[in-house]
Amino acid sequence: MDRKLLLVFALTFLVMMLFQPLMKKYGPQPPAKPENPQPAAQNQAQLPTQPSTQLPPRASTPAASAPASATALHAATESETVIENGVYRIVFTNRGGRVKSWILKKYTDDKGAPLELVNATAAEQYGYPLTLWSYDETLRNHLNSALYVATSTSTTAPTEIEFAYADSEVSVQKTFKFDANSYVVDVRTSVAVKGTPVTAFPMWPSGFGADMTGPQYATAQIAYQYDDKVERLAIKKISGGGTIQGPLQWAGVSDQYFAAVFLPQDPRNAALVTLRNAIEIPHGGDSQQKDKIDVLGAAVGSLRGPTNDRIYVGPKALADLESVSVPGITGAEPDLRAIIDFGWLGLIARPLFLWLKWMYGHIVANWGWAILLQTLIINLTLMPLRISQMKSMLKMQRVAPQIKSIQEKYKKYSLRDPEKAKMNEEISALYKTEGVNPAGGCLPLLIQMPFFFAYYRMLGVAMDLRHAPWLWVRDLSAPDPHHIIPIAIVVTMLVMQRMTPQAGMDPAQQKMMNIMMPGMFGVMSWNMAAGVGLYWSAGQLIGIAQQSVMNRTSLGREMREMMEKRARKKEK
Repeated sequence: MDRKLLLVFALTFLVMMLFQPLMKKYGPQPPAKPENPQPAAQNQAQLPTQPSTQLPPRASTPAASAPASATALHAATESETVIENGVYRIVFTNRGGRVKSWILKKYTDDKGAPLELVNATAAEQYGYPLTLWSYDETLRNHLNSALYVATSTSTTAPTEIEFAYADSEVSVQKTFKFDANSYVVDVRTSVAVKGTPVTAFPMWPSGFGADMTGPQYATAQIAYQYDDKVERLAIKKISGGGTIQGPLQWAGVSDQYFAAVFLPQDPRNAALVTLRNAIEIPHGGDSQQKDKIDVLGAAVGSLRGPTNDRIYVGPKALADLESVSVPGITGAEPDLRAIIDFGWLGLIARPLFLWLKWMYGHIVANWGWAILLQTLIINLTLMPLRISQMKSMLKMQRVAPQIKSIQEKYKKYSLRDPEKAKMNEEISALYKTEGVNPAGGCLPLLIQMPFFFAYYRMLGVAMDLRHAPWLWVRDLSAPDPHHIIPIAIVVTMLVMQRMTPQAGMDPAQQKMMNIMMPGMFGVMSWNMAAGVGLYWSAGQLIGIAQQSVMNRTSLGREMREMMEKRARKKEK
């Protein structure tokens, strides 16, 4: 019964892993993006859980009676301004008052180069960071192509840079303020047409430059917090140009490891515009063959006049996110930690990560060895469950002949016959007399499985494991390049299956399970993150050592004798 339950869990886990790519291929496709995005009600209906039903004002040209800009203000040529602090280097251009480059100094990309967060390919087509979103496409293109006059006090933070532009109809001001050692930038923007303020949001429109492959792009999502609730929208749930109304405490776009999140100073009047566009990237390094993938973006600002935001652009590292305060809402996190999605087992996954990080900082200064140490402690803690499971299996095996006798006694009755109910009553009475808990063999497994799934989720979102080396593994967040860890998982499972007493299981069925289960888990782990595989294989090795000791106890010997006796009966 335990092995069947384990098989069910394994198959469920396999389905979970295969579900997303199958949905991507065969699931319902979102409606096509209209040529001229409109803030219409149908766009909002495609997005779940709208905090408000108010429609945003359309950015339209005001009445002719409104006063025009008094003085033209624009630059003659394009120029660049570099702003640096301890964690980033940002290159602004006065064309559109936008960001051309945003490099995080503490991180590198998959090729070892400085980490560039601006996705040049997508930005060239769909917009660069901190350009302005307007519902009027003509106005939007004008705002983001004009030559602004740039004024800055210094190129080293703390500092401030201002971009200003004006012509006969449009006037724009964009001001950015930078701290000395923070990933947060203050953003203030205002746009007026013929003297009347219009809706124009600062945006991060085109994903991240850190994304290099299709699977990395697929981790993108838009997330936002309204009041005490956090909503996460995967790619397939997002309609380009859709509007989500406030109140919004924070909102933005993220991938597996990085985020660009706006924090409106006026949450009640804030709105989020979701952006989704397609680009082509080389297929597996082949420049001739292209894959079409989606990139996500977000624009966040005020529906009532100028926008005053803070924007966090940086890693989804827990310590950095917790340093960014969010205005207090009862029942909500006081900072940006909720951007990290630990999943439905977050109550286990987050403490596991904090514990792992503590061991890395205080005991072993390597993430791989910290994982091994944590695995050892977890398995030793769960050892009483293994012993309890063996005891339960032994008790079930002892009463198996009596249960079989009771079943034979009532075999002639159909399931609908009232006499059949007496069979269950007799079996229950036998369990009570002998002190047998029918779920005793399953319960330890049910307790252990959440730890595995929580660990799998935790290591999948842990920024600290990105590019973290261990022995031959260069990146614990990526698959083992030599597939040594997946092979170790298969070998250790084969050994574990042979060593573990499997009382009550038919020998033929046992033989099949001993081959099928390791093979299936080997396939599942082949391209799994090396950190997760390390936890899994190390747990199997510890389990082998524990089982070896348990097999030498009186309990283990009795289990094996009963198995051998049953096998001899089967042969006869």
